[in-house]
Amino acid sequence: MTDKLNILVWNEGVHEARNQPETMGEMYPKGIHGAIADGLKGFYPDSGITTAALADPEHGLSEETLAATDVLLWWGHVAHAEVSDEVVERVQRHVLGGMGLIVLHSGHFAKIFTRLLGTTCSLKWRNDGERELVWTVKPSHPIAAGVESPIVIPKQEMYGELFDIPEPDDLIFISSFEGGEVFRSGVTFSRGKGRIFYFSPGDQEYPVYHQPQIQQVIANGVGWVAQPKQFREAPGVANAQRDWYLA
Repeated sequence: MTDKLNILVWNEGVHEARNQPETMGEMYPKGIHGAIADGLKGFYPDSGITTAALADPEHGLSEETLAATDVLLWWGHVAHAEVSDEVVERVQRHVLGGMGLIVLHSGHFAKIFTRLLGTTCSLKWRNDGERELVWTVKPSHPIAAGVESPIVIPKQEMYGELFDIPEPDDLIFISSFEGGEVFRSGVTFSRGKGRIFYFSPGDQEYPVYHQPQIQQVIANGVGWVAQPKQFREAPGVANAQRDWYLA
């Protein structure tokens, strides 16, 4: 896949603006979306990398914006319910048409993720700042290229099984925690013409997105979910041909 892409990093931006402005400002002065975008710039220097947030008009996800986007990265946590259903429907249509989607950390409860997967996407969690080890279990996958195993994250929120998702197309990473839990932390899915990658490391209370190996995984994910532009379809509506029998 070409490295000249239009990449959009979406973040609800609530912790930065409402919940933890001081601590978030120290750890992520440009917001989580800014840190992720900056990490990608070293891997895709010729690409267009932009950011958007919940408070933007149409959440920064207008029809025109999505039509021009090759890969959408999604980070959300406490404001899933505030995302417009109309925008979720719009994003879903573009994913089915071939736009790549990467869902990060607590985005597992995002409307777009649960809608595309069709399950609750619930999991066990505990936030005690434990060490997380991210183990590569499918080293042949392009998303695992150049990634050391395990990736050591000194402090992180624990996510544990059962993770209520459908059987993934690929299980690439499994995480283990000090408390003994394990978690399917890197999985892929396909929906319509779109590719989806879920990657769990990256809580708002820890500087995980500054770690080079985490940036490597996310960059690899961008390259994998991106589809050739000629492969994309203009997103249509469901049952567009349903009235053929009335002719």
